[in-house]
Amino acid sequence: MTPRSTARRLQAVGAAAAITAALVATAPAAQAARPGGHCVTPKLAAGWYGDNQARLQQLIDQYGRCAPYRASREKPVAVFDWDNTVVKNDVGDATMFWLLRGGKIRQPAAGDWATTSRFLTPAATAALADACGALARPGAPLPTGTPEGAGCADEINAVYGSAATRGGAAAFAGWDRRTTEPGYAWLPQLMQGWTAREVRGFAAAARAENLAAPVGATQQVGSAKVTGWVRYYDQQRDLVKSLQKAGFDVWISSASPQPVVEVWAEGVGIDAGHVIGIRNVTSRGGKFTPHLEGCGSVRDGADTMITYVDGKRCWINKEIFGVRGAAAEKVQPAARRQVFAAGDSDTDISFLRDATALRLVVNRNKNELMCRAYDNSDGKWIVNPMFIEPKKRKATPYPCATSGYVDHDGTPGPVRRGDTSVIPDQTDTVYAAS
Repeated sequence: MTPRSTARRLQAVGAAAAITAALVATAPAAQAARPGGHCVTPKLAAGWYGDNQARLQQLIDQYGRCAPYRASREKPVAVFDWDNTVVKNDVGDATMFWLLRGGKIRQPAAGDWATTSRFLTPAATAALADACGALARPGAPLPTGTPEGAGCADEINAVYGSAATRGGAAAFAGWDRRTTEPGYAWLPQLMQGWTAREVRGFAAAARAENLAAPVGATQQVGSAKVTGWVRYYDQQRDLVKSLQKAGFDVWISSASPQPVVEVWAEGVGIDAGHVIGIRNVTSRGGKFTPHLEGCGSVRDGADTMITYVDGKRCWINKEIFGVRGAAAEKVQPAARRQVFAAGDSDTDISFLRDATALRLVVNRNKNELMCRAYDNSDGKWIVNPMFIEPKKRKATPYPCATSGYVDHDGTPGPVRRGDTSVIPDQTDTVYAAS
């Protein structure tokens, strides 16, 4: 090639590069990312407590796609708990009640209730067998929605809802309080024999009923009156939508069953691929078994690491950030953590603490959560009353310095900051107006 032809070739390459750069620069995504482009930052709707709307808007302005000074163009991650954080009431409860009313819980294999949870006590398995054993053959649905099955429905509901039998005996024993909650885990375990598609159908039916019922409605399950309604929080729906428009990667992490949360999350525009719930191990035919998927160092079927407290951290690290093995149980470097998290309960503590920029707490008077939120040692916590039927002020201080923390074995103790100093008792300051 002659020097002149080489020069012409270099000129042509340069011109092509310039054209490509111009096309990229005028693409909508690029316009949104660069200063001065046609980028509109979403603005949150009103309805928040104090300066919370301003703090959340500041998060969107700083980390959203319009921010000109974000070092990385990777999407910032936001993670929400579900029950009583994005919706009022519990979609797991709503589904359990629907299953009992509809007779969709199966008699366990060989009639042995111990096969449904490794943490059930002998007293609980005996009570369940006495109440339910004669009603159906192993593997067949129990008629818990009929008068003859009311006692069985009552016993299942007592074990699930109060962790005790109707006779008052402890229903579960021996679990790690920082990685699982056997009552929460028992719901998907009782879905054994159904497929994920079938469970999504059950959840959709329960969703329709609970959204149609008036606020405050109850329903009959066995001989008991139980909660019969659920509502999406308008403010949280708007926040999710605004974060998505601003380019955030928005996820749900919930201790309700995976297919159940998938159905409900559609109502705020979050697809199934961005939901992390309790996940069953399935058989070759796709039917749920009574065993659960593991995370970190916990193998599938061990049933000891669900999306609960430290388990939520593990599952978020695994599913969102691709951390594998025992490392998923550990706090990750800031670059591999969510910038925002929202929750309402002590079950959300670990993934909330992992958020690097802002942590939203919906106040339901949960001890450890409110101790950390009110202490606000790093200035990244904000507290909001519940958006529907908010709680009144807690009459006594949160027992942060003595018993606000619950250890792995259930032992209570003081709530400590990251530097191990003890958080003093905290007064409730964000609550419903009288």
